[in-house]
Amino acid sequence: MGARYYYSSKVIHNYLDCALHTDMADIEEYYMKPAGSCFWVAVLEGQVVGIVAAQGREDDNTVELRRMSVDSRFRGKGIAKVLGRRVLEFAVLNNYAAVVLGTTAVKMAAHKLYESLGFRRTGGSEDYTLPGMSRSPLERLFFQIRYQRYRLQLREE
Repeated sequence: MGARYYYSSKVIHNYLDCALHTDMADIEEYYMKPAGSCFWVAVLEGQVVGIVAAQGREDDNTVELRRMSVDSRFRGKGIAKVLGRRVLEFAVLNNYAAVVLGTTAVKMAAHKLYESLGFRRTGGSEDYTLPGMSRSPLERLFFQIRYQRYRLQLREE
């Protein structure tokens, strides 16, 4: 049990470190400056309670829903649904053919949210590698994560 905790903690901290040194370190550069991308913050009573990003992909005319997160104290209040709808509205306004996302969420509520917004599961992996993972034999033994891909087709190309 101790080894599982150690490797889980290590993987999660490495992932967060990676995120905080890439797109989350410079939200403006990654999500606000590029055409076809954006970032939203949900504020309730002066407090940041959620975030979501949209990142345009010209190669297949899709926008990727990224970094959706709602403070655990404010979950179940419809904030994630509002954030998700904002990305869908953005995609329609910018003439994207589809919205895609990938998630490692283990809570069924997250999957139900995506499906309630119209997304359909398109695939996944039982042994996903998070950014920052070393994939050492011990890490693979004690930490495995499922990854699911979703797509919402807005219009035919």
